[in-house]
Amino acid sequence: MKQTLQLRLGQHLTMTPQLQQAIRLLQLSTLDLRQEIQEALESNLMLETEEEGRSQEQAQQTEPKTTPDEVSSETSGEIGTAQNDANNEREINVESSSMPEELPVDSGWEDVYESALPPVSGSAVREAGDSDFLNQRRVSRTLHEYLTWQLNLTLFSDIDRVIAEAIIEAVNEDGYLSATLEDIVSGLEDEELDFDEAEAVLHRIQQFDPPGVAARGLQECLLIQLGQYQEENRHLPLALKLVRNHFDLLAQQDRVQLIRRLKIDDDDLQKVIRLIRSLTPRPGTLVADTETQYVVPDVFVYRRKGAWCVDLNPEATPKLRVNPEYARLIRRADNSDDNTYLKNHLQEARWFIKSLVSRNETLLKVATKIVEFQRGFFEHGPESMRPLVLRDIAEVLEMHESTISRVTTQKFMHTPRGTLEFKYFFSSHVSTDAGGECSATAIRAFIKKLISAEKPKKPLSDNKIAGILSEQGIKVARRTVAKYRESMAIPPSNERKRLV
Repeated sequence: MKQTLQLRLGQHLTMTPQLQQAIRLLQLSTLDLRQEIQEALESNLMLETEEEGRSQEQAQQTEPKTTPDEVSSETSGEIGTAQNDANNEREINVESSSMPEELPVDSGWEDVYESALPPVSGSAVREAGDSDFLNQRRVSRTLHEYLTWQLNLTLFSDIDRVIAEAIIEAVNEDGYLSATLEDIVSGLEDEELDFDEAEAVLHRIQQFDPPGVAARGLQECLLIQLGQYQEENRHLPLALKLVRNHFDLLAQQDRVQLIRRLKIDDDDLQKVIRLIRSLTPRPGTLVADTETQYVVPDVFVYRRKGAWCVDLNPEATPKLRVNPEYARLIRRADNSDDNTYLKNHLQEARWFIKSLVSRNETLLKVATKIVEFQRGFFEHGPESMRPLVLRDIAEVLEMHESTISRVTTQKFMHTPRGTLEFKYFFSSHVSTDAGGECSATAIRAFIKKLISAEKPKKPLSDNKIAGILSEQGIKVARRTVAKYRESMAIPPSNERKRLV
């Protein structure tokens, strides 16, 4: 075969480092972006925040210049002060043996010991302008730490303390014992331990706060709380009898059998059940504190003069710029190592700032189009949500669907109806009798509204809900209603039934 040279023209996408950086920044959340910016500030000397740049410029403008005459006068003043101190020491030494009441010192009491100030009240903090409420939070504690603290205040023998520590270790976050007492005793590997002794230690721990802790099940948890009930209630004996002897009927909400077994009327049964419902089924949640995770919105949506406006959150990301002092040090014709190092950092800083600007512009465009598509949601609520997919936004903005997916992942929008993720506004559709489409989010809102308005003694079944939606022109099957109901963590109709 004869070898020949051919020239062909073609187009292909090249993933340059700049494009890779822009794509990576685009898919980062606000918290991850802050960390990325902080790492860039630490590694690139050309980058700085605008606040730091302004503070440095102001410091250079207001820095006082000391003249030689001022230096000499300050020095002479220091020398004169030192001579006066020496004269004072001589005067003290030549005095009589009686010690004077006050001696000259070179420091004050406040320089050594800090004065103990009373705690500042909330009103004083607000008057002082301290709005950082995160500093006023108390330190969170776990249920295990709280039970261990009570254990240290209780008198136990050495063997009982070992059993108590093992029991507390087996208590989960809800306050229940996650292992059987037999497994706890067998895991201690001590032949002297007795099961009856472990049972007695467990009963002592079950008297700890919160009431119902270390229970082996819901029935035992409710019995412990009823046994520690402080208020006088004439229905307390009936509540104890109901939970101890007829717990299965209570779980099944069998009102007829409960009235027959307890030999009471319907009014007394409702009062007994109301007393039981006032108890805490998960006592561990009363103690265990979890640190609240605050979501930083990327954009703000608000209404102004009848129109919906979208603005970027200025506090989400700091504004960056190139340090002008270091940029002036770069010389064009210089190829030294130092000058090349500065050039590379300057180029990287410009690329990083450009990628941030591109990210913000894309984020604002996508958020604006989402608000335009879902205007009914902002004005009337979730029931007016329109079906929307990534392709709809991509076609309008002439972008790829993968770009829209990156923009809408872990990005949040602060709206009058709450802080919502961008993904919340995208949902599939269901056909209607009129030939239109209804959003899955709107159907969930309809189902939630119907269930919240149902009668507690006669809840709506999935088939009944599907029939009601069909009357409104929304075609959904019973299994579709069950799927949407389960996605909202709503139990089925037999578990939603209430006696009171």
